[in-house]
Amino acid sequence: MQDYTYIVSIFKFVRFTTVFSDIFNLLFPLSCPGCTSHLSAGEQVLCTSCRHCIPETTYHLQEENPVVRLFYGRVRIAFATSFLLFRKEGITQQLIHHLKYRNRPDIGLFLGKWYGHLLRESPFLHTVDLVVPVPLHPKKYRRRGYNQVSAFARCLADALHARYCDTLLVKKDNPRAQAFRGKADRWEETENLFGIRPGQDIGNCHILLVDDVVTTGATLEHCVLAFQKSGNVKVSIATMAFTI
Repeated sequence: MQDYTYIVSIFKFVRFTTVFSDIFNLLFPLSCPGCTSHLSAGEQVLCTSCRHCIPETTYHLQEENPVVRLFYGRVRIAFATSFLLFRKEGITQQLIHHLKYRNRPDIGLFLGKWYGHLLRESPFLHTVDLVVPVPLHPKKYRRRGYNQVSAFARCLADALHARYCDTLLVKKDNPRAQAFRGKADRWEETENLFGIRPGQDIGNCHILLVDDVVTTGATLEHCVLAFQKSGNVKVSIATMAFTI
């Protein structure tokens, strides 16, 4: 009898929670960041239409792809890939904007679970030992409240059965925003910007370095150099988006 009463109480609680959620969504409907339309029941983050239209790449299956070629002659990497194509005014831009500036860390989780599932098919990332997000400067972290890359990177680590570490790579300074700046300016301000936390042993590791959007690749290049100065490592790169 007690078991029956317990089950009934749980059922009532679930019904109450579901009804409350339905009422809340009716009064405060969630919007798709891609097109601003209201999300229907069962839709998460993106509406079905935007999810079908989002510009995915298949770079994770291509040994030679535009992200890999971006680093030719600049820094030695094992592999590089990006999930989405980033175009001005496109769905990807809207997603990244909401993720970074509209307090939507759930978007990083959404994209991470999606891309993590795809990366299991990649023949180039099976040996990844460690997944490391590009860090934010502490001042920017306090202002935003989260690193927009963290949830995405953590999901990739789970999918690849690798260790996630967001304390290994350290940002030493806080330069001006990198968006809309030229390659030469970005290089000058990011040189020696990143370092490895003292006392860390990363020898013989395959590290997957994760960021949101790769444009010129300057930030990622300096992160890779910081790793390579600290030990005999293999570094691959994965980003949410690649600017075209």
